[in-house]
Amino acid sequence: MSVVLSALSTALIKLTIPINIRSSHFEVLRKAVEMGAERMELGIIGAGPAASSLLERLSANAAEMLGGRHLRVHLIDPHRAGTGRVWRPDNHAGLWMNSLAEDVTMFPDDTVIFDGPIRPGPSLFEWSRSVGDAELAELADPTLIAEIRGLTGTTFPTRRVQSVYLEWFHRQIVAALPPEVELVVHAATAIDLADDGRGRQRILLEGAVGGDLETLDVDVVVLALGHLDAHPDAVSLAFGEFAAAHGLVHIGAGHTAELQLDALAPGTDVIALGFGQAFTDLLVLVTEARGGRFVTDGGGEVRYEPSGREPIIHVGSRRGVPYRSKMDYRLQAPPAPAPRFFDEAAITDLLGREEPLEFRRDVLPIVLREVGWAYYHELFNAHPERTTTSWAQFSAAYAEAATPAETDALIAASVRDRRDVFDIDRINTPLAGLHFATAAALHEHVSNHVRADVERRTDPAFSADLGAFNALLQCFVSIARIAASGRMSTRSRIEDVAGWWFSFFMYYASGPPPARLRQLLALERVGIVRFIGAGTTVRADSERGAFVATSTSHPEQISAGAMIDAVVAPATVSRTADVLLQRLRDRGELLEEIAADESGWSANTGKVVVSGPALNLVDRDGEAHPHRHGIGSFTSRPAAGAFSRPRTNAPTFRQNDVVARAVLASLVRLSAAAQPDLSRR
Repeated sequence: MSVVLSALSTALIKLTIPINIRSSHFEVLRKAVEMGAERMELGIIGAGPAASSLLERLSANAAEMLGGRHLRVHLIDPHRAGTGRVWRPDNHAGLWMNSLAEDVTMFPDDTVIFDGPIRPGPSLFEWSRSVGDAELAELADPTLIAEIRGLTGTTFPTRRVQSVYLEWFHRQIVAALPPEVELVVHAATAIDLADDGRGRQRILLEGAVGGDLETLDVDVVVLALGHLDAHPDAVSLAFGEFAAAHGLVHIGAGHTAELQLDALAPGTDVIALGFGQAFTDLLVLVTEARGGRFVTDGGGEVRYEPSGREPIIHVGSRRGVPYRSKMDYRLQAPPAPAPRFFDEAAITDLLGREEPLEFRRDVLPIVLREVGWAYYHELFNAHPERTTTSWAQFSAAYAEAATPAETDALIAASVRDRRDVFDIDRINTPLAGLHFATAAALHEHVSNHVRADVERRTDPAFSADLGAFNALLQCFVSIARIAASGRMSTRSRIEDVAGWWFSFFMYYASGPPPARLRQLLALERVGIVRFIGAGTTVRADSERGAFVATSTSHPEQISAGAMIDAVVAPATVSRTADVLLQRLRDRGELLEEIAADESGWSANTGKVVVSGPALNLVDRDGEAHPHRHGIGSFTSRPAAGAFSRPRTNAPTFRQNDVVARAVLASLVRLSAAAQPDLSRR
């Protein structure tokens, strides 16, 4: 026995990464070895916030489900555990989150409906007020500490602040691990995964330092890989070849903070395709990060003082405008009683129908009714002077309206100003039907649109928009539940929910902070940003030796010597740059989701197929692997995100609890099966 313990101690000492194990863990391990117990081992590949959230659920459920058995969890990632790659502490200080400090949490609360125990904790804002000085000093430098302490509930924190919160959360989870759970962190990259022929999973690791290879045998594996890089598609490859042949610059889609933006020389005309978060990050990294400065004058106007090192960015997209500004105020009236229409009874009715559901036909009308209810509740109760009747009268008639036409007529008669009408089509496509004689006229129109959007979304007089926002968040959870139920037609799930609906939701609810849009306007005033318009397309023009952009908004063409796909690389199994996924794909041990229906329609989502509530990986034969699971945006069943908004029954927490409990149950079954049957002796 002493030889076994000595070998075990030697193996632990050889690890280059500190192991977060309390002394009680060693005692449990010693007893387990002495009794000849079979140790259970779990490998989690990826160590970002998704993995940390899963670890929290594993820890919370361990006491109930392990029955005193010992579990060793291996957390595998070349980047720091808790933050992973995206939320690194060395992010540029100008990169912000898109969420308010009070709207970010890693802890489930009593609104979350799941089977495991709730272990509440502070939101990002609450943490900034409650974390001790000594503890914070271990995590951040004085400048960053001052930034953390200066947060308000409606601050949009930097990503460096979020990195500290995530690191603190990870430490809290490790410290709260029960004695029977041990954590080992591997600063390495998982480059292969195979069945070892004896019922276990063998992970091949490549060390972060030196590239040494080693194997790790575990019982169950969870892939928590986060956003992944991809090799360029055919269009991007062609653009890259064109750029190389003509001395131009092409930068494909990727993680913006890691792109080689030095290739965009000062004064160079650059076409940027995309107007979302990746574009916002791009602007920061070619302006402030190059020495420029945003200055707010005494009247609140934001000015930009160039460094002279900035390129000229011509930006276009399908909509031709940036995502809507975040709102930095609170509701002015009590929240609407919700859900009112999209409630459990409505969901049960939808799921009980015989025919496959179509989102636009069956679900969207109920969603819009629910969102309208919350929107007009705030308008009538907080701003009654802009209505022609009382909330009591309006709400009764609204509930009785039998058709969309009746609802529209009621709203037209009850709301004085068209700007106070919630019109999803007008909101979603603000440039639809508009055509301008010149690019300059389009540019001026978009500038005015952005300015008006910021003014509206920072003015509590339009707090009904926040009512709609809150309802959209609530509906998001129910829509995801219906889409995952198997009752919706495949095409509608892909095109309507994952496509049109998710695009609108992100545009309306996940735009930049208002300060970012004020900075955008400051950049357009000094000529560093120019707007291309809606329906933007780009071609490689050999005659001009340039990239040329056109728009459906005006007849002019914009030529540039550089082009960047200002979007996050989409999920793709076929073109993934992740070596582990490549090898599993090539052996047929995972499957890329290609949705199809009987009409001949098909679509490749690029995502890894997972099956069942435990999100098991599916192979090319359609078989779910019992000991491999996948969570996160790269899978066919992504939850809402790695971290969540407090008090929203967040899908991420519910999904991770289901997976954690399934993993623990599987580990216990494997352990029991490995034990000798003493009753036959």
